[in-house]
Amino acid sequence: MHRLRTISMLPTLFTLGNLVCGFFAIVVAARIEPPTSTEIPAAAALGTSNPVKAIRALNPGDDTHNIMLAGWLIFLGMVFDAFDGYVARLSRAATDFGAQLDSLCDVITFGVAPGILLVKMCPRFTYLHREAVWVIAATFAACAALRLARFNVESDEEDEHLGFAGLPSPAAAAAVASFGMLFYTLRKEPNRLMYAETIDGVIQSILPFFALAVGLLMVSRIPYPHVVNQLFRGQRTFGHLVSLLFALVAVMVIRGYALPLLCVCFVMLGPVRYAWQEVVERRPHKEPLF
Repeated sequence: MHRLRTISMLPTLFTLGNLVCGFFAIVVAARIEPPTSTEIPAAAALGTSNPVKAIRALNPGDDTHNIMLAGWLIFLGMVFDAFDGYVARLSRAATDFGAQLDSLCDVITFGVAPGILLVKMCPRFTYLHREAVWVIAATFAACAALRLARFNVESDEEDEHLGFAGLPSPAAAAAVASFGMLFYTLRKEPNRLMYAETIDGVIQSILPFFALAVGLLMVSRIPYPHVVNQLFRGQRTFGHLVSLLFALVAVMVIRGYALPLLCVCFVMLGPVRYAWQEVVERRPHKEPLF
């Protein structure tokens, strides 16, 4: 056994920031009371798009506000997760300790927290299928743990990290957490969208099965691109820049609808592209290493 003597402070702090975000996402989701009926809760509109004012306007007793806050905490954990590896490589401080700690934190933020949030933000489904929704949530967390363990075993420091075999756990967590913003948009009072309650109920019925599919995609071998590395490494066409700007504008302007739509599109990108290449083009796949 080799004793650990030194650690890299700055990358470790970023990694622990990811863990803290996941922990508080669970704490916030735990505030939400179990549903007592199939009624969809309503939320007071925050009345501002300023992040600081919006956080101050959140009501700790409002279930929908807690759902949205837990979702944003998971996304904040993604920011810390994206930068810890970059900071480690920039400071030439990448170590096995950092890689293991990163995966342990990811299990909490991108496995356990989205699973609990899934149960809490689908009150109608949870009320009707209490045991089933918890089984789905536990399966999602287990798939995230398996995905991260496989990543640790198969990844190599010399890999270019341009792609993944299986859906990355942060993207899987984002696909679930983004619906927290959508549910707030649908449930806030007043809501100008027609049939908002009907749409809310339909999404609640579909979301647990979507989360189960997302969990299975994490442990699959379907290739997915590493979005950050592929976007910012090397030169890109003008069309790539325009597409990125439109996506950012859509998220900022109609984030309640655009964010889950973008996340779902990314999740579906892998299976659709894989099926197209297998069935239509009939060309062999070169799987990423991790």
